[in-house]
Amino acid sequence: MKLIKSISEMQTLSRQYKGTAGFVPTMGYLHDGHLSLVRKACTDCDEVVVSIYVNPSQFGHGEDFQQYPRSLQQDMELLSSLDVKYLFVPQDEEMYRADYKTWVSVEGLTGVLCGKSRPAHFRGVTTIVTKLLHIINPDIIFLGEKDFQQLVVIRQMVRDLNISVEVVGCPLIREKDGLAMSSRNKYLSRLGREKSLCLYRSLLKAQEMY
Repeated sequence: MKLIKSISEMQTLSRQYKGTAGFVPTMGYLHDGHLSLVRKACTDCDEVVVSIYVNPSQFGHGEDFQQYPRSLQQDMELLSSLDVKYLFVPQDEEMYRADYKTWVSVEGLTGVLCGKSRPAHFRGVTTIVTKLLHIINPDIIFLGEKDFQQLVVIRQMVRDLNISVEVVGCPLIREKDGLAMSSRNKYLSRLGREKSLCLYRSLLKAQEMY
């Protein structure tokens, strides 16, 4: 696995793929949910690129951008056991230059659910994913169904902008107790974790009743 930090180097390498290229975008602090996407990419594709980038533009005022967990060395160790060709870790100064002015926005789908309480979030997500797709130029992008609204939004964006990439959604991965795996789970106290399970239990109950 080769670590790439430069956009220009990643773009050069993207023109040298041999066969189908798969891409898994992440913000790092990897867990089995992320790794399930990488394994799927490794199974379906000839070459796999993983990105790690904590994207500042998808965090709103007062959110946890500075506190978001980061663990590049640990992430690299986890990925080293998988058949990943490139790990792309871009830098803020290249991704968002001082005079940056261009944004990608998907209307309608982003003003509800998560987007209702985080009005700038999806603009940041769609902008960074568009940039990463242009830089990495994959044939397939693999996204988790845990962030289902994000998956729907990105599929719409890819269709609307005629981006030549297949969007593959992969199943949500849960902890043994049913909690959906997330990098932010580390924020939960023991009591908070127990309370959070009511979401999963409620879904199971609704399914049973239906």
